[in-house]
Amino acid sequence: MAERYNPLHMHQADGNPPRDLGVTIDSSRASQSQAFWVGSIPVPAGAILAPMDGYSDWPFRSLCRSLGSAMSYTEFVSAERILRRPEHMRSKLHYEAGERPVVFQIYGDDPDEIERAALAVQALGPDVIDINMGCPAKSVSARGAGVGLMRTPLKVARLVRRLTSVLDVPVTAKIRLGWDNARTYVLIARIVEENGGSLIAVHARTKEQSYAGCANWDAIAEVKASVGIPVIGNGDAKTVADITRMREYTGCDAVMVGRAAIANPWIFAGLDRDQVTEIQLRDFVAQHLDRNVRFYGPDDGPRLFRKHAVQYLLLRRLGREDRREILRHRPPAEFLELLSQIHAAV
Repeated sequence: MAERYNPLHMHQADGNPPRDLGVTIDSSRASQSQAFWVGSIPVPAGAILAPMDGYSDWPFRSLCRSLGSAMSYTEFVSAERILRRPEHMRSKLHYEAGERPVVFQIYGDDPDEIERAALAVQALGPDVIDINMGCPAKSVSARGAGVGLMRTPLKVARLVRRLTSVLDVPVTAKIRLGWDNARTYVLIARIVEENGGSLIAVHARTKEQSYAGCANWDAIAEVKASVGIPVIGNGDAKTVADITRMREYTGCDAVMVGRAAIANPWIFAGLDRDQVTEIQLRDFVAQHLDRNVRFYGPDDGPRLFRKHAVQYLLLRRLGREDRREILRHRPPAEFLELLSQIHAAV
């Protein structure tokens, strides 16, 4: 059989392996017990960090995994860009062995393109490949990708069937409720299962809601009752107690935490933000900044870390000028010292 075309090999043609950042991920917290299976992949018990563009990159994702996040979802990547600009996608798909199970999330509107992209990234060794059917951004959904796919059930059926027939890893999907005038979530969930999909994650809001309003946990329960594959619930899980409540209320197999984890990654270790000690905070901030610098370099690393620092230290309560001074470019050691001073003051 001829070797399948893999554009990512272009980026590997120099013979250099992916960067080894010298990080050992302790996933012991997340591996105490097994919660469910995705195909033949066992998933440990625990909440799961949601894939978030601009946030669930390797430095943050790997730290959440070490705290107890049960799976590692990458940021979503465009099928088109995987095929046409693979060198720009490689950093989004970087992972370390200790993060497994690792999920690559792909989005697009063309089944042919998605299939070719999925075959390409499969060579990088993910445990699962996920189809994004939940992004509400107009730039994505207006062209029929993300939640836009939920308007075309027949296309979803063809896409899932094709992927499950050509890939060697389980295929899953992350969906929303649909659109306000077309709530197709139960239909899409059944289509995913009937065409070989191994898991459904449900963000219990519509496209129009985006991230506002209340998540509809009844809809998650409805999906769970309608399919036999594992279901992950997502939406309004902001505290440790919320995670327990969602599981009990909906019967879902796991809970995905998104925006709440940006300010409180310790939620994966069973801690609410007000339970995090100053030592835990300082250690985590130092580790995150260090990983950012090693991953992105000495210039981009600190710059990209600033949005996390604002969240970790609850700096939004400060004035704009104070935040601007704190977050201006400075050497990492100086930055950490200043953050310690600010945290002590607030």
